[in-house]
Amino acid sequence: MESVIYGIHAVQAALTEQVDQIREICVAEDRKDKRIAVISKDAKQAGIRVKRMNKDSFNRLCKTHKLPEQGIQGVLAMVVEMSMAREEQIEDILNAVEGDPFVLVLDGVTDPHNLGACLRSADASGVNLVIAPKDKSAPLNATAIKVACGAASTVPYVQVTNLSRTLEMLKDRGIWFYGAAGETDATIHQTSLTGPVGIVMGAEGTGLRRLTREHCDGLMKIPMVGTMESLNVSVATGIILFEVLRQRTL
Repeated sequence: MESVIYGIHAVQAALTEQVDQIREICVAEDRKDKRIAVISKDAKQAGIRVKRMNKDSFNRLCKTHKLPEQGIQGVLAMVVEMSMAREEQIEDILNAVEGDPFVLVLDGVTDPHNLGACLRSADASGVNLVIAPKDKSAPLNATAIKVACGAASTVPYVQVTNLSRTLEMLKDRGIWFYGAAGETDATIHQTSLTGPVGIVMGAEGTGLRRLTREHCDGLMKIPMVGTMESLNVSVATGIILFEVLRQRTL
């Protein structure tokens, strides 16, 4: 099966991070700027076909793959569809980690844009594994891959059948899980996030599900001033992940 990566930054990242998965790159013939030239040069050097298409043919291709009207920027890459890591690979992924494992759990993040942004922050902050339940979770589709800008191929993303059981298994490995919850008193700066740690983020608006909350070793919140009561889940995830990184590198 194939999937599509679109947009200049996402295609450039794919040429760096997953070049072996790219079958061909398609470019709208009216795009002749310097950034497109760099993509074409890099692709040809890697032995990847660059196909110039007239505007109508390019637009039909975009509609065939149900791409959004915005953000395509006249370039897309046809790639061998990336498969998510399998649930049975979790132990092997963590066994390969040097040092203390760092896990992100997304419980109810259904927007592919948010998933992509979370994966990007996960990669930048050193997360070793991202876990989500199979039900009510965003797919790793073209939109998520584009927003992730390459992180979708560097951070293992696993959807599990039973999130509570998976959390129990990881807790048995010595990983401590901390959930984000606005109603708690403890802030992320007051919570020790060193050692083997997992950050648990709930759905935007509804937060953590009851069973997921009960499996957390502690709850914490991002200190906020102003009138807003909450942040976009991908923004909040980024803030918390980088607080973990900060504490780890003190």
